[in-house]
Amino acid sequence: MVDVDRLQRDLEAIVGPRRVSMRAVDLDTYARDMWPRLLIAYREGTQPAPRPHAIVWPEHVREVVSVVKLARAAGIPIIPYGGGSGVCGGVIPLRGGITIDTKRMQAVRSVHVDELICDVEAGLSGERFERELARRGYTFGHFPSSIYCSTVGGWLATRAAGQLSTKYGKVEDRVAGLTVVTGRGEVIETDGPNRALRGPSWNQLIVGSEGTLGIITSARLRVSPAPQLRVFRGFEVDSVQEGTEAIRRILQKGLRPAVVRLYDELDTLINSFGSHDDDDGPASEVRGPTPPVSTGALPAWPAAEKPQGKMVDRLLGFAKSAALGRSALVNKLVGTVAEKIARRGCRLIIGLEGARIRTEVEAALTFHELETLGARDKGEDPGWAWLKHRYHVSYRMSPVFRDGAFVDTMEVASSWERLMDLYHSVRAAIGQHAVVMAHFSHAYADGCSIYFTFAGSAPDRAAAERLYDAIWRDGMEATTRVGATISHHHGVGLLKAPYMAGEHREAMAIFEAAKASLDPDGIFNPGKMGLRDRKVPPR
Repeated sequence: MVDVDRLQRDLEAIVGPRRVSMRAVDLDTYARDMWPRLLIAYREGTQPAPRPHAIVWPEHVREVVSVVKLARAAGIPIIPYGGGSGVCGGVIPLRGGITIDTKRMQAVRSVHVDELICDVEAGLSGERFERELARRGYTFGHFPSSIYCSTVGGWLATRAAGQLSTKYGKVEDRVAGLTVVTGRGEVIETDGPNRALRGPSWNQLIVGSEGTLGIITSARLRVSPAPQLRVFRGFEVDSVQEGTEAIRRILQKGLRPAVVRLYDELDTLINSFGSHDDDDGPASEVRGPTPPVSTGALPAWPAAEKPQGKMVDRLLGFAKSAALGRSALVNKLVGTVAEKIARRGCRLIIGLEGARIRTEVEAALTFHELETLGARDKGEDPGWAWLKHRYHVSYRMSPVFRDGAFVDTMEVASSWERLMDLYHSVRAAIGQHAVVMAHFSHAYADGCSIYFTFAGSAPDRAAAERLYDAIWRDGMEATTRVGATISHHHGVGLLKAPYMAGEHREAMAIFEAAKASLDPDGIFNPGKMGLRDRKVPPR
């Protein structure tokens, strides 16, 4: 049992009374993230059962150290919290504890011009980070769809990927150093390449550990000069197979588009219904002059607007049809309709950016290669339309839940050799239960990620949760069977924890050993990442 009165006094002694909360509304808010399984219950007015005992907002690493030492002495868990935009249940406080929200640690401390290195605190939101860098003439090149409501620390904790990862890499590729507070209350600083040359890379051990090994308080990140030129183009290919082969050949020739997105037949159809629903003019009007464009960020979504459109209506209709036990039929029917209506196969979006001359040359080579491989050039408008609407999908999810269905995404990845097996295997597994579509993005020379979107519905909460669990069970098992990875950039959390051993096998012992060393009392984010829960009594 936790003496909450004493806990409040002790925390207030560290950070002050204004940066500690035990109010019910705050405890409810910090009890969950955006995991769709929780949203199913939340829709019916059911609050998450486990709640933290307290929320604390530190402003300095020394305050984090003091809170961790307090929690360790009392045997109370610590749950690191960034923007709360995760979709895998990674911040659920299974045993209560102290949730440390890092968002008051949000300074861009410096940008080292000669090294192209930026020092930034972990609580800074993605959009503000990009704007601060743009003001100085740089970009981090990391644009996830959650950019308005995710943080630098959250990206690092989950090995996140932005929409331009083919050029800039995932977040772990951009890390030069970290400051981390471990479960012992000690501070580790992995301060650059010299430290890495003398032993194992602490960066790659900590990045992606989702707060189970420690809490990231700041980072040294590699930045790039802001692009002088952006070029976008839309293409059409006859099939997913032809599209993925074209992407592979482009990347293995050494070309590096920033954006590569190939939509399967159903996703192409859905996007053709929804891409321009709320356009305020032709695509050419949203481009603006090329040189000043430095972040690619869109303005915040106006609160009064409701971005619902034909895409939501059709997705909801498909989901409700699937709920009647006809998911396989609906998938087949919609695929046939997509083929007959479009008569144009699959949509492919390609975007390049960077220094002007290099980008012009690389774009010409990329587009020539695509046309040589049989892709049909549809001009600039599809690419610029994608750029304008690239964050809208997050706003389109709410109406689906509101109207009684659910929607989620499953992002898996593999080598090129196994990619088609992965696509067909997972699509068939999910298609037994829900309507499913997919697009291929985050492509690299050695492989690619597939982003499955599925929608389903059930008559009540219990049935919806059973259906949701079956979709993920069958999808994850299908992924593991073909030797692919269960997560490319959304993380693991609670959702994928049961499948970690199936993918990583003996390597889990190394992870367990790191946990035992850095967090010997098991206070950091217990129950996540497939690690054993070592509940230790107060010291």
